[in-house]
Amino acid sequence: METVCLKMEEGLLKEIDSNLKKNRYSTRTEFIRDAIRSKLKEEEKDEFLRVLAMLKGSLKGKAKFSDEEAGEIAVKKIAKKLGVELN
Repeated sequence: METVCLKMEEGLLKEIDSNLKKNRYSTRTEFIRDAIRSKLKEEEKDEFLRVLAMLKGSLKGKAKFSDEEAGEIAVKKIAKKLGVELN
């Protein structure tokens, strides 16, 4: 594991510190790592949504599925990739 140093405003550190106990983080580092993981997942999800939006309608007349079926399949694949469990 590599060390990364960064400077933060005092107000931001106070917010982090107040969230440590609320969210059961033991250290600032643990909190920051989790925040970075969340941001990376969010960026990945946004990229999937951009790609999905670009593909919308590109298979018109060529797909073996109805729009509704294709949408369900796409949502399930994206959810699986993002680690979201659908009921």
